[in-house]
Amino acid sequence: MRKITKIEQTVPKIPERKKVAAYARVSMETERLHHSLSAQVSYYSELIQRNPKWEYAGVYADEAISGTSVNRPEFQRMLADCEAGKIDIILAKSISRFARNTVDLLNVVRHLKELSIEVRFEKEKINSLSSDGELMLTLLASFAQEESISISNNVKWGVRKRMQEGIPNGHPRVLGYRWEGDQLVIVPEEAEIVKRVFQNFLDGKSRLETEREFEAEGIRSINGCVMRDSNLKTILSNITYTGNLLLQKEYISDPIDKKRKKNRGELPQYFVENTHEPIIDMETFQYVQDEMARRKELGALANKSLNICCFTGKIKCPYCSLSYMHNARKPRTKYGQTLEFWVCGSRKKKGGHCDVKGSINQRSMEKVLADVLELDEFDENIFLSEIDVIYVPKSYTLEIHFKDGRVITKDCPNTGHQECWTPEYRERVSKQRRKFGTNPKGASCLTSKIKCEQCGCNFRKQTQRHTDGSTVTHWRCSAPEKTCGTVSLREDLLKQMTAEVLGIEQFDDDTFLERIDHISVVSATELVFHMKDGSTVSREWVKPKKTMPPWTEERREKQTQAIRDSFTPERRQAMSEKMKQIRSEKYWASTKK
Repeated sequence: MRKITKIEQTVPKIPERKKVAAYARVSMETERLHHSLSAQVSYYSELIQRNPKWEYAGVYADEAISGTSVNRPEFQRMLADCEAGKIDIILAKSISRFARNTVDLLNVVRHLKELSIEVRFEKEKINSLSSDGELMLTLLASFAQEESISISNNVKWGVRKRMQEGIPNGHPRVLGYRWEGDQLVIVPEEAEIVKRVFQNFLDGKSRLETEREFEAEGIRSINGCVMRDSNLKTILSNITYTGNLLLQKEYISDPIDKKRKKNRGELPQYFVENTHEPIIDMETFQYVQDEMARRKELGALANKSLNICCFTGKIKCPYCSLSYMHNARKPRTKYGQTLEFWVCGSRKKKGGHCDVKGSINQRSMEKVLADVLELDEFDENIFLSEIDVIYVPKSYTLEIHFKDGRVITKDCPNTGHQECWTPEYRERVSKQRRKFGTNPKGASCLTSKIKCEQCGCNFRKQTQRHTDGSTVTHWRCSAPEKTCGTVSLREDLLKQMTAEVLGIEQFDDDTFLERIDHISVVSATELVFHMKDGSTVSREWVKPKKTMPPWTEERREKQTQAIRDSFTPERRQAMSEKMKQIRSEKYWASTKK
């Protein structure tokens, strides 16, 4: 018999096309380079779309941005699309167009290699996924970085040569002036603000006072922002307002990271006289500089807008090199007194840490200083005249340095807890304890009256806050290990049960204390009330069911709106593509059957 073999119909396999994108960049904003960028975009768009094996994924182009950093908008957008799986191959004209920083280039290429994304450099003919690709990239990227440094040095040389001739580098914006060509011209409205800043300083006002004054009047900086302390300091120290220019006040040390630094003598500066009309005369400006130096020497004591005292800036931490800061602690009750403490400034900072633990109580410190100065009572004027500085070498210890060179070390124990016990506070606590026999904070008639029969511990009161702002009080066993098997008792239900046991309509504290000795919690379902006359009453405890609050129209509308907002256009697009893929897979699966 002849053998017959059925040949099934086969579906031709369509080769998957690679998603290809290109990156282009020019570092300067000129007409010629703009044309070059347009030409690059057009070239790569046509190149990718002409190849039948490629799928066009776009061209990313940055204009007027240096390649020494990866913080470029289009470059970062391209990397984000790579992470999202939208790109398989990246085309670039050359390594220098992609990046001029060797470290950044290698990091980016290695990251893309982990994602199986290939980078092709046209000029150097390098493929990042090839075996020798990274070696060639390292060598050529170093050349590109050195070329960038060389260009930077050439530019710096030209800038400094112009500064030597008295020509400023660009036209920086200055409040009170505007540039007309290469000449600074006074803006009358802004000049009045500058004069007012100087006048306030000469009148003895602090920069903080001027800042608050300007904010209340709506006076803004040259950028339209609120005039802060740093802006006022810049105005007061800017010699441009005297009609002269000081060139190279700042410089860039590294052309790669491009961080600006203040020129504190590392490079020469150039003082150009009488370049424009002054707003402030030189004599006034110099007086302000001297006064700023004097106030800086005084520190916080020079700023009268701050809440300072004789100890401000006098107490120092020898480890953190920071001054101790004032800290007022409010009393816990209306009968207590406000206590004042001094803590190391590092502890006031986020993430700060100081080796010296604890704080210094101001009253205790005043007693110690009065004893050291041989005074009956502490005197601020004598303290300021005789004592230079106080160091805190360890907890509750003062190292007092006199202006005559003497050094005395004294203990300064923290007695804040004892001092808070005023006669009124002590009387109130005594009365509370006599009534309830416990600590007065949060005590009630049930405190120490509910006992666990399993472990012998008392039940403690705990308050539970709900999302709607309401609170519910529970009583729970205070045993550290929850092995006794008891449950929490809701206070309102427990009081209702107690009122039924006592035969009264409503729970009353005095009646409870008069007739009931204590309540024993035998198990999760049984309570025993022990009366003072020796009798006992047993009751079954039914754990209340948890009930959820009904949905209000406002809550329902809020939930509906939240669901609608969650369906963003990106999410809808992703879901649509996912459904297309599922349908496609189902179709091909059905054709194979």
